[in-house]
Amino acid sequence: MPRFRLTIEYDGAPFVGWQRQDNGPTVQAALEDAVAAFTGERVEVAGAGRTDTGVHATGQVAHIDLAIDRFDARTVMNAVNAHLVPRPVAVLAVEPVGPDFHARFSAIWRAYRYVIVNRSAHLALDAGRAWHVKAPLDVATMQAGADRLLGHHDFTSFRATHCQSKSPMKTLDSLRVSRHGERILVEARSRSFLHHQVRNMVGTLKLVGEGKWSPDDVTRALQARDRTAAGPTAPAGGLTLTGVGYPD
Repeated sequence: MPRFRLTIEYDGAPFVGWQRQDNGPTVQAALEDAVAAFTGERVEVAGAGRTDTGVHATGQVAHIDLAIDRFDARTVMNAVNAHLVPRPVAVLAVEPVGPDFHARFSAIWRAYRYVIVNRSAHLALDAGRAWHVKAPLDVATMQAGADRLLGHHDFTSFRATHCQSKSPMKTLDSLRVSRHGERILVEARSRSFLHHQVRNMVGTLKLVGEGKWSPDDVTRALQARDRTAAGPTAPAGGLTLTGVGYPD
């Protein structure tokens, strides 16, 4: 039974998230329908990360197992893409992998990017793809706050109340804040994240950038181990899963 690794991008706006569910369209279901239309098989598309409603991806990774060994990687990619149209999902690359590869459990890091557009004018082109923040943000202070979150911690203050992770302990490998004109990028990397962790960290760093919080307040929020001690949850549309890493 051949296994293929897929690299995928999608616009999360029309979906209720990655994971298949009954209350609306999902990215996983769109891909599974496309594979079925191509092969006649109903297979599970196993993803590396379960992105939420409205969250985008440029580097999501998934794998599929096909019962029939007659398709090469390029055929799989082209055929699946043909059946995805007009849904805003595209398979960027396909490669054969061994049976030990698992998109989720083999991953050793995941990377997310959050986009803030920091200006007074409303968003025309970036609506649904960035958080519009009118108040001036101090990126250097935001970075100082971000540095307080690096390392291995109990991130209870930054997890969703309905997060299903067994433990709040996570190791945040990097959290970088940079300005590019009106755009502020918050880039995070970890082996795995809690539900809403990145968005909750961004909401907290916004308070720091506005001068409402200091970096010390970020430390106090982290140490409180209480969701109500941290900042608000940033809107989903600004978040993109940009990559997933695997052992060489």
